[in-house]
Amino acid sequence: MARYTEAKCRLCRREGAKLFLKGDRCFTDKCAYERRSYAPGDHGRARKKFSDYALQLREKQKLRRAFGILERPFRNYFFKADKQKGVTGTNLLILLETRLDNVIYRMGYANSRDQTRQLIRHGHFALNGHKVNIPSLRVRVGDEVVVREGSRKIPVIQEAQQVIARRGTPSWMEVDGAQHKGKIVALPTREDISFQINEQLVVELYSK
Repeated sequence: MARYTEAKCRLCRREGAKLFLKGDRCFTDKCAYERRSYAPGDHGRARKKFSDYALQLREKQKLRRAFGILERPFRNYFFKADKQKGVTGTNLLILLETRLDNVIYRMGYANSRDQTRQLIRHGHFALNGHKVNIPSLRVRVGDEVVVREGSRKIPVIQEAQQVIARRGTPSWMEVDGAQHKGKIVALPTREDISFQINEQLVVELYSK
């Protein structure tokens, strides 16, 4: 399976935004983007004039990289969002937000989406009472995610729970830290998605 193996901080610098790819480190002064908020490379500091296509491409790459999704699956998400009723850009963001790996990350049981995917594949979570190992599963209102009993003392899960206050928990979910579980109480709205993205540019890119 193809995956990105280079330095993740380069992605934030390339997109000109914090993508929060390295968990708690992104909230400290060790964050590479905070120290060097320009694109990597010899000409990273140079001022560039972007075409409309370049702006659209950068927004698409920013969103795709933030959620850790490859190009083909991301394109499929767009086509699915385009077929749904409502605003295509908002539909796309909601589809991405309701992926199981993102939901568990938002609940605070992992420091990054990459770490979440690894924990899911190793079978540390249950969805509605059933063990799951597919990060891309879509959760729905009323679904309950639980850290399996044998996994609750795993250091990475315990460490992630200690720093959840820095990220906060979205209003569309409820988390019971004592019971190691969370529940989806509503679908996220555009106002609930704080990630800085102009989704209309992504729609324009794929609509050409």
